[in-house]
Amino acid sequence: MNESINGDLSARAAVDTNAMDWAPSPSGQVFRKRVHLVGPPESGQVTSIVRYEPGSTFPEHDHPEGEEILVLDGVFSDEHGDWPAGTYLLNPEGFRHAPFSREGCTLFVKLRQFPGSDRERHAIDTGQLAWQPTDTEGVACKPLYSQPGFSDTTRLERWDAGTESGDIFHADGAELFVVGGDLQDEDGRYPAGTWLRLPRGATHRPASSSGCTLYVKLAAHRYLRAAVE
Repeated sequence: MNESINGDLSARAAVDTNAMDWAPSPSGQVFRKRVHLVGPPESGQVTSIVRYEPGSTFPEHDHPEGEEILVLDGVFSDEHGDWPAGTYLLNPEGFRHAPFSREGCTLFVKLRQFPGSDRERHAIDTGQLAWQPTDTEGVACKPLYSQPGFSDTTRLERWDAGTESGDIFHADGAELFVVGGDLQDEDGRYPAGTWLRLPRGATHRPASSSGCTLYVKLAAHRYLRAAVE
């Protein structure tokens, strides 16, 4: 049975995950807050905040159409390594693992949104990357993923307190997650833990009065399946 959560790609979506309850996954030790789902509940395209309890494990599985993870806190582990807070992972099609967490962790996770068997696997400790200047005064970035042949790009952005960007036009859409601090635009204020998705052709005027850190994905809408709600 197909389901849809924020499946209308033509609509702007904003979800404060702090106001959501945790829902158990089939493992019983891993909990999630789903902000986007299109397709079957356990095999559709999904974007979630995921929490591993201390000592929790998840059975070995593969990742059709890939997986992206940003570790928000704690340490996420699998047979390939231990991934502390700040780690960015892109696991492409064909990748298999049996994840676990000894001490517990919280993740931002996107599943089945990265088609292409030739995508590169990435495992990046973002704390070791230097912030790079951007064209916007007060905004620095850490590029995380871009690859020839694929339209989507992913990066972290750091906004200084008092930064105002002016109008930003997103021809191919955008997705944001507020990792820390808070962001504002003409439609509201978004504290840490807020997920936003802007449709193709959207314009907004973001700012940050106190400063913030953002996960930013651009030009990924072509890989998403739509379900009008």
